[in-house]
Amino acid sequence: MIRKEARSKVRVKKHNRIRNRFAGTAERPRLAVFRSNNHMYAQIIDDDAQNTLVSASTLQKDVKAELQKTNNVEAASYLGTVIAKKALEKGITTVVFDRGGFIYHGKVKALADAAREAGLEF
Repeated sequence: MIRKEARSKVRVKKHNRIRNRFAGTAERPRLAVFRSNNHMYAQIIDDDAQNTLVSASTLQKDVKAELQKTNNVEAASYLGTVIAKKALEKGITTVVFDRGGFIYHGKVKALADAAREAGLEF
């Protein structure tokens, strides 16, 4: 009988491989994305200082008020613009994109494209 690993464990392994390749610095922090079944989360992290510089999620009241649903592509793209605006206010212009082990498609791609259009470079 063939035993398959759980999808969440596979994603964590992919994320660890990605994290071994790059890390966020003060000059170029890391834009980390996480998506659950119901919400999306985005953080801009300085791994050298080990602190979160900017964060946004579909759980926040101001973001949730603008959305009909919190788990679709439109919500992801809106979250991308929100995180980019917050980052630009803090003076962050370039980041390293960390897709969190998720496939670069659908919601993750929509968030990345919206963040690029709003002014972040990666």
